[in-house]
Amino acid sequence: MVQADKDLVFSESVKAGKRIYYFDVKQSKNGDKYVAITESKRIISGSEADPQVSYEKHKLFLYKEDFSKFVAALTNAIDIASQGINPTTDDSILDTSANDIDIQF
Repeated sequence: MVQADKDLVFSESVKAGKRIYYFDVKQSKNGDKYVAITESKRIISGSEADPQVSYEKHKLFLYKEDFSKFVAALTNAIDIASQGINPTTDDSILDTSANDIDIQF
């Protein structure tokens, strides 16, 4: 077993065309669990005769103190996207509490 897999508690993947989404629950050294979401996209470059396959990966780490906010925002975004609602014209569905978000890079 690879050292990095020792902290893996649960893993599930979703195949979607050229992409695979991995939802991993991991445990930190102090015992807290967190979710690592990875998008892996297959990239094919080169010629038809000599295709070169590589994978582009993007990771998102979600910690327990943010679970409920993340799920609420994701659910809201999915509801808006699936119902075809334009959030700029329907103020009743907008969450104005997002104005107090502090993003630091």
